[in-house]
Amino acid sequence: MGADPLMAGNSQRRGRTTGAGKKTATAGTGGKNRRSLAGRGATPPAEQRYGHPAQRRAQAQERQRAERTRARQRAEESPELLLGRNPVVEALRAQIPATALYVVTGDTARTTDDRITEAVTLAADRGLPLLEVGKAEFDRMSQGALHQGIGLQVPPYDYAHPDDLLDLARNSGRPPLLVALDGVTDPRNLGAVVRSAAAFDAHGVVVPQRRAVGMTASAWRTSAGAAARIPVARAVNLPRALAAYQDAGLQTVGLAGDGDVDLHEYDGFADPVALVVGAEGAGLSRLVREKCDVVVRIPIDRDTESLNVSVAAGIALYQAAAARRG
Repeated sequence: MGADPLMAGNSQRRGRTTGAGKKTATAGTGGKNRRSLAGRGATPPAEQRYGHPAQRRAQAQERQRAERTRARQRAEESPELLLGRNPVVEALRAQIPATALYVVTGDTARTTDDRITEAVTLAADRGLPLLEVGKAEFDRMSQGALHQGIGLQVPPYDYAHPDDLLDLARNSGRPPLLVALDGVTDPRNLGAVVRSAAAFDAHGVVVPQRRAVGMTASAWRTSAGAAARIPVARAVNLPRALAAYQDAGLQTVGLAGDGDVDLHEYDGFADPVALVVGAEGAGLSRLVREKCDVVVRIPIDRDTESLNVSVAAGIALYQAAAARRG
């Protein structure tokens, strides 16, 4: 008699065998899969994934930053062209360094404007070359800026090293008095501070290399010739330069509206001091403020929000000069 298809174990359904579903031993990978995943860590951010749009954008932004840095360096290493009749004649009166005077040919103002006549005379007295150029060429040289037919070529400023100011102070026979500017971006403020520093017997001024204005022709002009009498140093890293001054025995005195001590109550100005002045509006940056041994404030009327950075620096320098005379 044939087998009964309904009996257990005699099912004719395909894919079904006796004992199906039971787990049986299988060959392992020996931990190969686990080892292949080990050490990979978290998924990197999109900016670091090769070929990702975010990575391409990040690379493009980095190239743009590098190009801006190179352009700024080229501008700093190239002569500056100071334009306009008033700025040029004022710069020549202040004896700022210059290499040539440009005058547009055929400009009727050359014979009718006393400022151009004076500029030509002052340049000749200093032995500066007088270069005549056509209007179209001078428009190109000035990149379309208003030039009024005259321009003064000013060489790049020759910055001192921050350590040079210490050497100068040691040789002066007076306790060092230095001024450090943290991120000042207006050349007129820089020039005014340089002028005050020279007036109150400071030994020099330090400016950061990045995110701050340098000694442009406008800063030279505002200093009214003081930049020829007092050195300006440029620091690659201002907090590090301040730390070096501290190691040399100077007390770093920050100046801020929310300082801890009133300016007239601070009694250390007769000693070696580096006065640190913050930027317009922003004040002292966090890293620079951390390098200040003390932060002083100028007490002013509560209705007045703040003082101009160059005015504040002048007041503090006067206080330092008074303490040293006393």
